[in-house]
Amino acid sequence: MARALDSGEYTCTRIFESQAERRGCRLIAGCDEAGRGALLGPLYAAAVILDPAKPIPGVDDSKKLSAEERAELAPEIRAKAIAYQVVAIDAALVDALNVYQASRRAMIEALQSLDPAPDFILTDAMPLSARDDAAGFPIPYRSIIHGDARSVSIAAASILAKVSRDAHLEQLDRIYPQYQLAKNKGYGTPDHFASLARHGPCPEHRRTFQPVKDYLLPLFPFAGNP
Repeated sequence: MARALDSGEYTCTRIFESQAERRGCRLIAGCDEAGRGALLGPLYAAAVILDPAKPIPGVDDSKKLSAEERAELAPEIRAKAIAYQVVAIDAALVDALNVYQASRRAMIEALQSLDPAPDFILTDAMPLSARDDAAGFPIPYRSIIHGDARSVSIAAASILAKVSRDAHLEQLDRIYPQYQLAKNKGYGTPDHFASLARHGPCPEHRRTFQPVKDYLLPLFPFAGNP
């Protein structure tokens, strides 16, 4: 039985984009999200149509890059891309939809906002068509496992989504300094759990996520005899 590769074992290339180009596609968008597993703050998604005539050395899965590398690459991606779009879904809507559907919605909104519109889409393991949608998504797409580590278009989107979300969390850190958001970016780190235990959740926490639910006060506390 073949061993499943870890994302770190892939090389980020234009193989998938080239395959689409050989079928006649010219505007190929990559899309990805950031913040799906966080306990606090919005989920971000980005969609990017890269210009094959303007390569951007160093583009890779955002998780493999340092914050400094992402900060250097993001403006170059925005400057050289044919089109890009970044969309945020706030914590309350993530709770209302569930994180999977929120990720899907954010990606679709980012893709639909691209101008010009893509004629083919590459996504990081996210099907854009709902299971009960007989018509399917109106633009052809390919969902790729570990796509952010294998496709430069998806990797570029992952960088824009991550940089945008991190910047937002740094703003939230100034509003809620007790959670050390500039450091943990809303993820479930030991310092974040310690802050939750000490201060409880804030309005930016995702209340349907179990670690946050554990620290929510009951709406109607038990009022019986001690």
